[in-house]
Amino acid sequence: MRLTLRLPVPLTFKRFNSTTAARKVFHISFPGQISYLKAGAAQDLIVRRLLDYKASPSAFVFANGLNTAPTVPSIVMTMQMEPTYTCGRRERGTVSEEQRIELENGGVLGQAKFVEAQRGGQTTFHGPGQMVAYPIIDLKSFNITPRCYVSMLEKVLISLFNSYSISAQTTENTGVWTDEDHKIAAIGIHVRRNITSHGIALNIDTNLDWFRRIVACGLPDKQTTTMKEQLGREVSFRDVEGGFVKELARKLHCNIKDIVTVPIEELDAGMDETAFTLAVRELLETRGVLPTKSHT
Repeated sequence: MRLTLRLPVPLTFKRFNSTTAARKVFHISFPGQISYLKAGAAQDLIVRRLLDYKASPSAFVFANGLNTAPTVPSIVMTMQMEPTYTCGRRERGTVSEEQRIELENGGVLGQAKFVEAQRGGQTTFHGPGQMVAYPIIDLKSFNITPRCYVSMLEKVLISLFNSYSISAQTTENTGVWTDEDHKIAAIGIHVRRNITSHGIALNIDTNLDWFRRIVACGLPDKQTTTMKEQLGREVSFRDVEGGFVKELARKLHCNIKDIVTVPIEELDAGMDETAFTLAVRELLETRGVLPTKSHT
């Protein structure tokens, strides 16, 4: 297993300081396709660490002095997942074993996983051609309520789609739509002590046959669309994920020059969830994204 970083910086430590510079947005970019469970394990690690830091910031230090703001770090994970069907809290425990087996056997599409998630919302699909983003931020430090946060994510997505000349809107249903009947991005969040997790799923060039096997988000009369379908051309995944992070930073009133991208360029596909999480933790601590306990 090897992790490769761009632009390594010397390892030094800088204590929490309430007078130092403005907050940054840390963008953690995962390559290739990642399993939903590994992504969730990495997300849970980050959330737990930030909750601990929030409870006692003076007990932690950051490597490299990258995060010097007197607030909980703002982190955005972006990734492309292996084929996975997930159900939100409203449908947990309602999917029968027969339904699960049917979903996992994708037929000509290939195999898929089925996972019960902590996010809000109902059943949806994650897989190749879809950008999933998990913003992990402290709503209290931005004076944002959970309801306003969902609205903000919708505005971020609409601005992003508009930059591609895709007309997008909100409706009475959560998410972002190209019209009343076609959904292009889903939103499902979880909030614990004002720290957010989960987030958005944006269809770039997803095979829509995956969605046709379910009643996506519990809306039987609605359909799913993609950026490629709307534009009639290919769209760069990296451009979309970068654009999303910039739009989110703007909505949070953070300077886009303060976005720190932490690309994870190589991961051993054979790592289990525990090894993967430990590798990600080591990387993020070394880069100064996650705080570590002070030993002094």
